[in-house]
Amino acid sequence: IGRMGALKRAWGAAVPRAVRASGSRGVACAAGERAEDASDERAAKFEFRKILGYLCEPPQGTTTATEAQMKAYFRQMLTMRRMEIAADVLYKAQFIRGFCHLYDGQEAVMVGLEAALSFDDCLITSYRNHCQQLTRGSTPKEVLAELTGRAGGCTKGKGGSMHMYKSENHYYGGQGIVGAQTPLGAGLAFALKYRGAPNVAVTMFGDGAANQGQLAESINMASLWKLPCIFLCENNRYGMGTSTTRASGSGDDFYQRGSFIAGIKIDGMDVLSVREGMKFAKQYALEHGPIYVEVDTYRYHGHSMSDPGVSYRSRTEISDIRGSRDPIDRVKGAIIEQGWATVEEMKAVEKEVKKEVDAAVQFAKTAPEPDPKETFTQVFTEPTIVRGTNSFNGYVPS
Repeated sequence: IGRMGALKRAWGAAVPRAVRASGSRGVACAAGERAEDASDERAAKFEFRKILGYLCEPPQGTTTATEAQMKAYFRQMLTMRRMEIAADVLYKAQFIRGFCHLYDGQEAVMVGLEAALSFDDCLITSYRNHCQQLTRGSTPKEVLAELTGRAGGCTKGKGGSMHMYKSENHYYGGQGIVGAQTPLGAGLAFALKYRGAPNVAVTMFGDGAANQGQLAESINMASLWKLPCIFLCENNRYGMGTSTTRASGSGDDFYQRGSFIAGIKIDGMDVLSVREGMKFAKQYALEHGPIYVEVDTYRYHGHSMSDPGVSYRSRTEISDIRGSRDPIDRVKGAIIEQGWATVEEMKAVEKEVKKEVDAAVQFAKTAPEPDPKETFTQVFTEPTIVRGTNSFNGYVPS
């Protein structure tokens, strides 16, 4: 009772309800169930919201997570949240120019996804890609410096908000054209299968891009060739300012849109649901070919910095989701409920993360800009030789 009282005082009544709730609220601990892994590290069983399946049978019920895992998930998501809010401030202060699309609210998607993958699995996404860059090995300092166009940015200040990459960790970046990454993702999956690699390619897109014809074409070819491709739709309910109810003929059941390929629908605000769903999706793709994954998530900011985000949805809608489904509060509440940390200890972590991001902001403001000569670097590359095709291209050296 004392611990729950402390939670109410710290966060208000909404978070304890989310912690106590059953599988419909995500990371609630299964009553009385605790477990230890092989290393005797403290662990517990948690219920996760039901994963819907189409032409397949995804896992249901509970999963085990260790204390270290849950604390890592919390810190990773909190770092993302702080970084994106810092980017908002930098943009309004005109340190960041041009397009900028923020990811706050959707943090559980990337943290849960990466918990199920390795850096040998390929990842490609659209323009809302700062946090993907973070989970693939960059630092907040490198991401924010990229946004402000500094030489210390993750792509040397030349990519900006929409074009970040880390090819050594098989992250093929943000793409500025809606849906254009989907055939590229299928191509990555083709390369993996061609080379016999035991890995998958995750192709991320939004509910708006789900209506693109090139996605249907990519799914068709991936199915025909049984490519290890996960088509992952981040359904945050709005394509720019258009609700899915006004744009989707299939309603909100995007996971069935693959028609002849399997699909699953995951609670994208619950990091453990995403983790377990993606584990299943990866194994399925390796054994059977492409699968369509829909994650039910929500963005707190508008579509981009020019969008206040309240002309097509109410402030009440946003605050209700923040109060009942926030992915960071869910994990934070579960950690405290398990007795793995106190409210004060979690606040200490929050201060550490704030300090790290504040230092990254200062670097992004003051680091030197790229040398003008950088304009001419990384422009050309040797073409990849593809058997049976390059021989017909006379301009390609043998």
